[in-house]
Amino acid sequence: MKIIGHRGAAGLVAENTVESIAEAFKYNVDGIEIDIHKCKSGELVVIHDETLERTTNGKGKVSEFTLQELKKYRTKEGYRIPTLNEVLDFINAKCILNIELKGIGTAGPVMELLERRIKDSDWDYDDFILSSFDHSQLFQIKSKTFKFKLGVLTEKNIPSILKVAEVLEAFSVHPPILSLQKEEVTSAKNNGFKVYTWTVNDSSKIKSSKTWKVDGIITDFPNFA
Repeated sequence: MKIIGHRGAAGLVAENTVESIAEAFKYNVDGIEIDIHKCKSGELVVIHDETLERTTNGKGKVSEFTLQELKKYRTKEGYRIPTLNEVLDFINAKCILNIELKGIGTAGPVMELLERRIKDSDWDYDDFILSSFDHSQLFQIKSKTFKFKLGVLTEKNIPSILKVAEVLEAFSVHPPILSLQKEEVTSAKNNGFKVYTWTVNDSSKIKSSKTWKVDGIITDFPNFA
């Protein structure tokens, strides 16, 4: 069972920062999960919300700021908002990177950037899982290439997305741990899908995930996991 650091190590250091990813690395994680939006000047930035208020000292929509403007803001711990390129440089193909397509219209730019990096660096297609709750973005990727692993996110349960996953020929399904059932995991795996569940921060849930043969857990606390 793989341990995936949620937004780096979100329970330990400010989420979606290079510093949080560095913290997750201390615990030998198998992968990192991050969220992506596109800013006004076109760069892909690593942040969960479409607005700045919750995680930084800024206000307003990420899409309304240039990268130069976004770099002026800080998290409460004083860290900068990184770009996807900066995160790729830092991780340097040392682990799996699960990129959640959070912002509208991020599928195309993410795919193009990753293909350039795969061509020019040590990264490979197998190093990435591209996931989203917005399944239309996953279909957009599939319409261009079959090379990327696709992860179908849901806030409900696995049966609700199995048909979508089948049509997408997805690599994995990503259900919430709070509603996950053993039978669902078995069904998904029998249908050829990996199961990566989120956000697993409770010891009993970690144990049940392992017992049920979940393929990976996405956790805020990789130290505990």
